[in-house]
Amino acid sequence: MLKSTERRLIKKAQSGDGAAVAALIEAHQASLYAFMLRLSGRPETAEDVVQEAFVRVIRNLDRFDDRFRFSTWLFTIAKRLYVNQRQKMQPRYDSDAIGDCRDRRSDDAPGAASDREESIRTIRSLIDEALGELSDLPREIVLLFHQQNWSILEIAAHLQLPEGTVKSHLHRARKRMQRTMLRRATEEHKECADRPGRTSHAGPTCIGPKAVAAALEDWT
Repeated sequence: MLKSTERRLIKKAQSGDGAAVAALIEAHQASLYAFMLRLSGRPETAEDVVQEAFVRVIRNLDRFDDRFRFSTWLFTIAKRLYVNQRQKMQPRYDSDAIGDCRDRRSDDAPGAASDREESIRTIRSLIDEALGELSDLPREIVLLFHQQNWSILEIAAHLQLPEGTVKSHLHRARKRMQRTMLRRATEEHKECADRPGRTSHAGPTCIGPKAVAAALEDWT
């Protein structure tokens, strides 16, 4: 959404325009849910946090400072809600639940999945598993940088950390994720070799290490 368009929507929403409020929610709901799903590893947690975050945002629209991006404010509120909930619940990160949630949404689309779509699902599953092995801070940095396309400067301001610290966390997290993904891809590749004549629906699509090595460069 263009900043000028978003600013107009916010002003209308602040004056009580219900359509503007709905448009703001629609513009950011999918990206916030995707972020919270992979940050928390729990679909139900992501849904709860996203719902409560929008309630808080709508209730406090008059406090929004339009010198900053609306998404930054929204994500900050959502992150605080998640931290509070996590301290109470200590939920386990569940990469399988993320994949199941994504698959249910994909299954709503007409037509059978192609081999390419199966490969994409497999790579995303590997990414989810690798994210699950990261601690909270590096996971959040990776998600904001790769999934939400935030700059290092924006992430540093959001987390109140020096830019160098953010870069260091991002570099180490990417290296760790790559090692995890390469290990799992190698294991699955060997399993595929033992399944001659398999179809795209007989099990996980075979993904070679080279495909995994490139996956972190472009993923959502």
